[in-house]
Amino acid sequence: MKKILVLFRLSDSQKALLEQSFPGAGFTYATRSSVTDAQLEEADVIFGNPKPEKLSGLTRLRLLQLSTAGSDNYEGDGILPSGCTMHSASGAYGVAVSEHMLALTLSFCKKLHLYRDNQRQSLWKDEGGVVSLSSMKVLVIGAGDIGSHYARLCRALGSYIIGVRRTASSPTEEFDELHTLDKLDQLLPKADAVAMALPYTPETQHFMNEHRLQLMKPGALLINGGRGKTVDQQAVLAALQSGHLGGFVTDVCDPEPLPESDPLWLEKNVVLTPHIAGLFHLPQTLEFVLELGIRNIKRFLEGNP
Repeated sequence: MKKILVLFRLSDSQKALLEQSFPGAGFTYATRSSVTDAQLEEADVIFGNPKPEKLSGLTRLRLLQLSTAGSDNYEGDGILPSGCTMHSASGAYGVAVSEHMLALTLSFCKKLHLYRDNQRQSLWKDEGGVVSLSSMKVLVIGAGDIGSHYARLCRALGSYIIGVRRTASSPTEEFDELHTLDKLDQLLPKADAVAMALPYTPETQHFMNEHRLQLMKPGALLINGGRGKTVDQQAVLAALQSGHLGGFVTDVCDPEPLPESDPLWLEKNVVLTPHIAGLFHLPQTLEFVLELGIRNIKRFLEGNP
């Protein structure tokens, strides 16, 4: 009997769905913080995100199905035990993260962050002109699940959408143009807003660096819904303070949590949230993760890669 260890909270009905999908398996439910070494050692499959340092000695473990889209914490040499396959939950977070990115974008375009600041001071003040997404060119870097969802939302509001991805393909319904990464430096000066939806890899470390920030159109908006390490925050701060960068809205930072002393907190044209877009605050996200996990675990138990 295969033993499946689940490391995030599920309702009774969700547990029933999981167990009905694998009637011959044994299930243990815990959390990342409460799971015991014995529970980890007995698992053939772990569904969730255990502490990476706990994994290398788990000789029974054959499948790690993460509950997050990001997997960079588990990709180093020697983290996973020999013979263990890993799947992320990439594909489950497009709706939640893209809607959060759109909310950040609209909030900035309509200056809601300034009006919130004014409200705290009981200050009735007109902050002047705003911009419409319907008149903007939006460059989306990373045309995967999250980037494509975000592009679709912006395009529905009238934006002209330019996508950038690693591999060449024809434009899809989400994008007016779709290019490969080697064209990025030519595209940056054309965009009113640049939205990043990149995973973290050694190649994407500080992908948005000082050079690329300076290529952006003066006054443009930078949005990050991917990973904090893909943006050079010191370069962003300098670009904001010089006035070249119009604004920075982000759900991710480097490091996390962002230290209280970090000057980004005090920048007028920064809106940041504490990496919460991809959590299970949106109930559908958990349903998507569960469906994806069941599909991958079923393939594994049936002997398929």
